[in-house]
Amino acid sequence: MILTQLPTMVLVAAATCMVALLIIGYQVAGPRPARLPAGRRRPGMPAEHNGLTGAAEAVTSLMDRALRRRGRHGEGIAALDMAGIRMRLQDFAILVLVAELVLAAVGVLLVGPWGLVLGLLAPVGARVLVNVRTTKRQRAFADQLDDSLQLMSSSLRAGHSLLQALASVAREADSPTSDEFARIINETRVGRELGPAFEESARRVNSDDFAWVVQAIAINREVGGNLAEVLDGVSHTIRERNQIRRQVKALSAEGKLSAIVLMLLPFGIAGFLVMSNPGYMGKFTQSLMGYAMIAASGILLLVGGLWLRKVVQVRF
Repeated sequence: MILTQLPTMVLVAAATCMVALLIIGYQVAGPRPARLPAGRRRPGMPAEHNGLTGAAEAVTSLMDRALRRRGRHGEGIAALDMAGIRMRLQDFAILVLVAELVLAAVGVLLVGPWGLVLGLLAPVGARVLVNVRTTKRQRAFADQLDDSLQLMSSSLRAGHSLLQALASVAREADSPTSDEFARIINETRVGRELGPAFEESARRVNSDDFAWVVQAIAINREVGGNLAEVLDGVSHTIRERNQIRRQVKALSAEGKLSAIVLMLLPFGIAGFLVMSNPGYMGKFTQSLMGYAMIAASGILLLVGGLWLRKVVQVRF
């Protein structure tokens, strides 16, 4: 009876360990609200320390030093900024490491030593998450840019300064536009020039249209003129570009769907043949010629996929 219940007990123990590790990882490296140091809140009072705080600081400091030694600190911070993830790089890395250990442990319990490969899903999933959030954020910013420029133009016509117009966009616009403009304002308040703050924001959102806006504002600040009319002209150009971009996206949708179907069709047919007639597909793994045909088909499939990707990908 005990032997029959052993696998269930192991699974329950593994699940308990996984939950415990997730809780510990969240407590150690999870996002924490910004707090003023105790020395600033209560001058003269000793700083508050406990075991959990000390452990968290030690782990995060160790991870931060490791990332700096590998030369990935600046690149990682830039990637999190572009994705809009409000978390320190060392905290994010610790969460990924905890998830990797938990997945590897679960994989070992389920399928044996080969289950360690399951731990690789954590860093891959983290990279995919960052890329997806970055792409989504950049697209949202591009869609909101036209309305933001109109709001800036209206504020300038009402007699407001450029910083006041930026502040109105930061208050009225949706995220991520409001976040970017609020960051520009905060950087200028602490002494940074407006031009470099604009340029860094344009690089962060990776928007050619916003880069044109930054150049137009920089030229207007040097030579003077009516900035509201300049923003209206740029906004009109961006609006027409977005309209053309949507038309191209709609016209190329059929080609993209055809490319997806053509790429998945060989795998679907091969899977059907393996399930219906394994001996028919088994001939390819019984001779050198069969392996050569499989390799050749894979190369041709890769070349065809790249060709179709170039055909349906329009850049302007």
